[in-house]
Order: sequence, then structure tokens, then C-alpha cells
Amino acid sequence: MISTSELQGWRGGGMRIVMIAPPWYDVPPVGYGGIEAMLAGLVAGLSRRGHDITLIGAGKPGTPARFLCTYDPAPSERIGEALPEVLHAAMAQDIIADLDADIVHDHSLAGPLTAATRRVPTLITCHGEVDGEYGAYYRVLSETVSMVGISAAQRRLAPDLNWAGVVHNAVEAQSFPFREHKDDWVLWLGRFNEDKGAHLAIDAAQAAGRRILLAGKLTEQVEHDYFEEHVRPRLGAHAEYIGEADASRKRELLAAARCLVFPILWEEPFGMVMIEAMACGTPVVALDRGAVPEVVADGITGFVRSHAEELPEAIEAADMLDPHACRSHVARRFGVDAMSEKYERIYLRLTGGLVEPPGETRDLVLPVN
Repeated sequence: MISTSELQGWRGGGMRIVMIAPPWYDVPPVGYGGIEAMLAGLVAGLSRRGHDITLIGAGKPGTPARFLCTYDPAPSERIGEALPEVLHAAMAQDIIADLDADIVHDHSLAGPLTAATRRVPTLITCHGEVDGEYGAYYRVLSETVSMVGISAAQRRLAPDLNWAGVVHNAVEAQSFPFREHKDDWVLWLGRFNEDKGAHLAIDAAQAAGRRILLAGKLTEQVEHDYFEEHVRPRLGAHAEYIGEADASRKRELLAAARCLVFPILWEEPFGMVMIEAMACGTPVVALDRGAVPEVVADGITGFVRSHAEELPEAIEAADMLDPHACRSHVARRFGVDAMSEKYERIYLRLTGGLVEPPGETRDLVLPVN
């Protein structure tokens, strides 16, 4: 924990931090938007710790930070197009030129391209893929930015990048309703992409004899294509698509479900919906990919399985798990204050305000259990 004296020694108080959000959704998001939800929590946590935050983003203000807007409204319907991302980055750089900042923390994809023009450090959080072409992109940026991974699993995919640490995403657990007694149906919630495994969730629920509700983002053409080929043929009395859930509806669903089914087919770098479910006291039944074993305590807050064929049995066993253990796991391991303190330590190190002994600066994430 950073002491009060250490922080007060930095310019007599908090740091001046510029946050750059992606351009696609409000912060916090009204519905889908895992990055934006994480970012809203981080801004709130850092503000409580006495830092001066300027948030550059799209849409409407919704955090304690000073908000400087690029797009109003956020161009959510244009996700997949290059121009909104590039224009957002250009406008953000123009705004930053007139700000007096100690550090820039960028959560967008194109924004880091402008980092070389700044006199202050730029930190980026890698919210998605870090291998393949994304890895090549981040390697080019390594001379001008430092990077934070959102899981150890993500960092292992590209260990040679300029990592400043690993910090798990977080939520304000108290902002999610807790329910001890659950309904009989199970839930899948996410983006309709084959990698998210909605079709596997339906199959597993049906094999377990449980009804499943599916709520998720269905806007891009690739999502519609996947939905029509793999999801719609599986719908019926046992499987119902209920549309995209806004923040309020999402909380209701997560709190009521017997379990959240998370059968991912890729190396998911985190998975915000897992900690949101557990915050509601709802266990997670997931496949062992990406960060899942870092997030779910197997046999305590959910079940982590290697094969899809094992999911039905895990769904049936979900009601044996303690909802209180799920909630406390999130509060203890994935709280906003802990996330904010870890980012604060990285900011101080990058700006020269904190010197740590060798070996204490690179791994800012703890094991699950």
C-alpha cells in the first residue's frame, strides 16, 4: 500500500492524470461496454484517492472526472470502422496539448500512436489481444509507451512487450444486487461472437435440463452472421434470446440466474461479466481458457472445466456453491480500491515519484486462492 506521505510528497498531493477512453460507448456504459465499465470504476477509485482526473471520451459525462468530449453521441453503431477511432485519437491529442498532466493513461487502440509527441509518460492498458498483429503493433509502440496487462494469462502470450505490470480489472461489488436464492434458469451474457461460445452454453444448458436466457450485443454484421448460423437454430422453449441488457437489466439477470455459463473458445484476457456475476452471488461455470482460472476459484465461486462435455454436470452442481463466497471473493480480490492502488503505484513509478526494490514492480497481481 502506498503511504499517505509518499503520495503527498508528489507535487504536494495527487497526480494530474489524463484518461483516454475508447470512442464507442459512454463511460460508464448504458449497456454493453466492459472497458468503459472498468474505466468508470478506475476513475472513481483514483478520484477517491485524491488524484485530479481528466477523462477524454465520447458521449455523456458520468464519472467524477472532468470530462472532455470528442464524439457526442458516441458512435456505437460505427464499431468496426477505422475513422471514428483515428479521429478520436487525433482530437484527444489536440486536447492533451492544452493540458498540464503528469501522465496519460490510454485505453484506446489508436491513441498510443500519438504518445511520442508528449513530454510526459504514456501508459496503456491492453484490453484485448496482444499476439498476432496486435503484438506486432504493441512492439512498435514499446519505445514510447509502457503497458499494463489485465491478467497474467494475457501477458504470457507476449512476454517481450514493455510491460509495467499486471492489474486485474475490478468492479464496485456493492453496486451489484446480491441474491442468495436463485431461479432455476442459467444465463449467458456477452457479445455474439463464436469465441464467446453462446452455442456451447445453449447445448450445455439443454444437456443439464435447464432453461437458458441469452442477453448480448448483436449489432455488427459478424455478430448477426454467427447468431443466424449457430444461435437462432438452437432457440426454443429451453433457450430464449432476450436482447441486449442495459446496466439495470444486466444486474437483475446476473443476480437471479442459477449460474453464469462462460464457455469461451479463445484466450480471453479477463472477462468482466464473470466478476459481475460473482458480485451478485452467482457462480460461474466456464471453460479453462485465458484468464478464467485467475478469476474463478474452482469449486468455491464456480467450476472451471477443460471440455465442453463437462459443463452440464457443473451447471447441475452450481447450486451447491455458497453465494456469499462468490460475493466476498470479488470484494476481496477484484475491488476498485485495490485496482486503483495498483495503477497508482505504476503511475508513481513511471513518473519518478516512487522507487521500488528490484523484483517488486513487475507483478502486481496475486493468485486467486
